[in-house]
Amino acid sequence: MISIVAVDRNWGIGENNRMPWKIPGEQLFFKEKTYGGIVIMGRKTLESLPGGRPLEGRRNIVMTRNPDFKKDGVEIAESPEVLLSLVRGEDSRNVFLIGGSQIYRLLTPYCREAYITKVKGKYDVDTYHPDLDRDSDWHITDVSEEIVSSNGIAYTRYVYENIFLNR
Repeated sequence: MISIVAVDRNWGIGENNRMPWKIPGEQLFFKEKTYGGIVIMGRKTLESLPGGRPLEGRRNIVMTRNPDFKKDGVEIAESPEVLLSLVRGEDSRNVFLIGGSQIYRLLTPYCREAYITKVKGKYDVDTYHPDLDRDSDWHITDVSEEIVSSNGIAYTRYVYENIFLNR
């Protein structure tokens, strides 16, 4: 699996179930990477998507502890074990964790890579991605040049590798 996320300088990812920035180039990057693949998210992340609908062109899996949760176009996983059984046999380079905070915390250790976009600055956030810079199992394998979006937001893309899983 691959964790894919945009974070601020403190690894913040959102506030009140919303991203604190809008970066058109980053939205396109996310779509290009995940389109045709499998996206794994929590229920709140699904609800934060436009219309609360699953992402088009992708197999959508929602992790939730609510056994009664149902949504057209979405597969439900009530535990990491169920989730892993749903993606068993899939190419791990085509399986993406897309949020939220609880899903990242729970499943990032199962990821071989992470595509982390670091947005310059600190934002008002209440949810975070695990800080891979402080985790000895992770190291950076690629860094882009700084990019400035059309609305003036600066960011840099990083690729991290899970050393533990890639031994």
